[in-house]
Formats: sequence, C-alpha cells, structure tokens
Amino acid sequence: MTPVTPDGADRPAPSRRTALGLGAAGVAAGAIGATLGRLTAPAPGPLPVGGGSPTGGSTAGVHPFVGEHQSGITTPVQDHLHLAAFDMSSRATREDLVALLQEWSYAASRLTQGLDVSASGAVAGPLTAPPDDTGEALGLPASSLTITIGLGPTLFELDGVDRFGIADRRPPGLAPLPPFLGDVLKAEASHGDLCVQACADDPQVAVHAVRNLSRIAFGRAHVRWSQMGFGRTSRTTADQATPRNLFGFKDGTANVLADDDAALAESVWVASGDEPAWLTGGSYLVARKIEMLMETWDRVQLGEQQTIVGRDKTIGAPLSGGTEMTAPDFDVEVDGAPAIDVASHVRLAHPDNNGGARLLRRGYNYVDGSNALGRLDAGLFFLAYVRDLEQFVTVQRTLSTDLLNEYVRHIGSATFAIPPGARVGGFVGETLFA
Repeated sequence: MTPVTPDGADRPAPSRRTALGLGAAGVAAGAIGATLGRLTAPAPGPLPVGGGSPTGGSTAGVHPFVGEHQSGITTPVQDHLHLAAFDMSSRATREDLVALLQEWSYAASRLTQGLDVSASGAVAGPLTAPPDDTGEALGLPASSLTITIGLGPTLFELDGVDRFGIADRRPPGLAPLPPFLGDVLKAEASHGDLCVQACADDPQVAVHAVRNLSRIAFGRAHVRWSQMGFGRTSRTTADQATPRNLFGFKDGTANVLADDDAALAESVWVASGDEPAWLTGGSYLVARKIEMLMETWDRVQLGEQQTIVGRDKTIGAPLSGGTEMTAPDFDVEVDGAPAIDVASHVRLAHPDNNGGARLLRRGYNYVDGSNALGRLDAGLFFLAYVRDLEQFVTVQRTLSTDLLNEYVRHIGSATFAIPPGARVGGFVGETLFA
C-alpha cells in the first residue's frame, strides 16, 4: 500500500522544480499490488500535505488532499476542469482496483502540493527508463489543483457480474439516471467505472494531473471519455463573483455555498444514518454534458431570452425585481401575468418547486471546436454534488417543460459515488474495502 502520509504539514509545499532535488527521506510506502503491465507507478517519497481546509481554505494556492471530505467539492471553484471517466480492464482483479486507488491517492496527494507524481518524477530517475512523470508541469505551481475520485455503478456490478466482490456494498441509489424528456445521450460521453475530476487555475496543471493518473492506470483501467472545461458556471463561496454561461446569463446565483454548513449537511454530504455506512462523509456526483444551440439562441430577442431564463441579463436579478441576490418572488405580476414566466428556468429549477431539493453545482463551459455543420460545438458541462441522486432526478423532471429546452440538448450523462476524503495513511475508497 502507498499511504497518504504528512511530512512537513506546516511548511509551504515546494514547487515541482524544487521537488526535483528532494531525496527519498520521509515515510516510505509499502508493497503495491499487481499491475497488469502498467508503464510506471509512483515511488515512495516525501509527501507534504499542506495547510488549509478541504472545505475551502488553502495556503498559496495549495489545497490538502487528505480530510473528512474530498477536495474539489466545496473548494472555491477554479477556472479550469479536466474530468475523465475510466473503465476497468476485463482482466483486472479486486487487488488491482485497490492498488490503483492507493496509487492514485498517493500521486494525487503529491500533485495537489505542486509536486511530481513521485520522488524521481519527470527528470530525477534513471536515463534508461521512462520517467514517472510526463513533465509538462515542471516549474508550475500547484495552481489550486484539486483531484476528486468517484466510483460508478458498473464498478459494483456489470451485466450481473460482481467483478470485484463489492456488489453487496453498492449504494442503493447509485445507478444511471433514468431517461428524461429530450435526452439524446451518446454512449461515448456517458457512464464509467471510475472518474477523476481535476480542477485548477491553470489548464495545463489540470491536464497534467489526468494524464499522469491515466498512465498509472495503464493495464488496469483506460479512459472511457473525458471533458475539458473553462470558465466556471457557478460559485461555491460567497466572495466569488457569479460567472456567466455561454448564453451570457449569470449562472449558479443560488448555489449551495461552502460556509452554509446546514445546507451542506442537508443536501450534499452523506450522513452517518444514510446507507451505506462506508460512504459517510462522501457525496454523489451527477455529470451531464449539455449541448447549447448557440446560433439558434443568438437570434432570440433580448426580452424573450430574459423571459426564458427568468432573470435580467445585465445584473442577474430575478424578473420579479431587486438585485442578483434577491430571492425570486413568483407571486409578482406585470400586466396581469407572472413577472417570472411559469415555464422559465429560474422558476422550474427553484427549490420551492422541487420539494426543497437543492444541488451544489460545479459546472463549466466547454467548446469542442465546430461540428460537421460548421456550428459551434459548445455548451455546459454540468456537475452537481448531492446527498442523494433523487435530488437531481426531481429537479430534472420538473425541468421537462422548461422554455430553455428548445435551445439545449443533453448528450452525456454519468453518476458516481464520491467516497469520503482520505485519512492520513489511507486512500480514497479505503472505507469501501474495510
């Protein structure tokens, strides 16, 4: 096992460049499980954990990997995302899965400190072997990198087969989402056994993290699909400004925030009384790739755009009046009609119309070039963390009559159980195998 162990937690984490001079001092890792021919694996080495809190605090752009909850959920949303879904090899064993989660956790705990994946890293290893680290992040700081690891429904059981002896530990609610009106899902952008979400203020740092974790997985798991995102479409802390989506509207105004402990306990974190017990302190992730029909939207009149969304485009205030942070008043009328249309996005998505269901949104804009018709292939990569997947299902079913549906298509979908954070000396997913 390669444990996550603190070393100099009160000292600033060295940069990747500085780390190249570090020796192998520190807490050594134990034996690693079988790897089915992977290219490289991170070697034991010094492992600073860093300061701050996984619920939002950091030291000089460094977020800790260990903690009660995984970072990358309530952490202040960074500017860039690289998320990858993986499928385990058909030859992989339970031991391979455990070893992979251990090695991912070890590497992630280094990467989030601004270090290479191992002590030898990109350039300190032997010249006669491939380096442990690909090296494109040499000289770059940690850039607020967070790495969040999730477990998909098919990891627990695939086509009735319990591949890893964990079918009886599958969370009761963990399953692919039911079909929704208007879904045009693509298999190549949906589902997966595992996921890695890397968020950072530098896109190269996020890409570097996923690239190197993919190399570590070689022979045991392969990338099923991946998505890069830019320009966050939500905020998770009160001091963050509300961003705009590619339709030009402020998005995520009423998001669950990191300092709202009551809302987090009610809507995001799996509680000790929930099932299964091993997921306590974790969460569930919904990932939806939503194509936005940009050219069609761009021809819609401003007033109609605002009616569809239910907010003023300039300042983000609800059409019932006030400022961006004013709660929408669905009883206000203008000329005998509701100020906020009954089929507007704001009204239908509001907790008051969904039995109080709330989501912690953490989505990003994406642009994947142009499609075969020469139109912009762009949209929203929607990410939401919830205590129970039914929260998302409830809201999405209510949105079936959303005026916005004429301008968007859901083309990708995946769900993952997000284990609690790694303890010192442990790894993400350890409670599943306890």
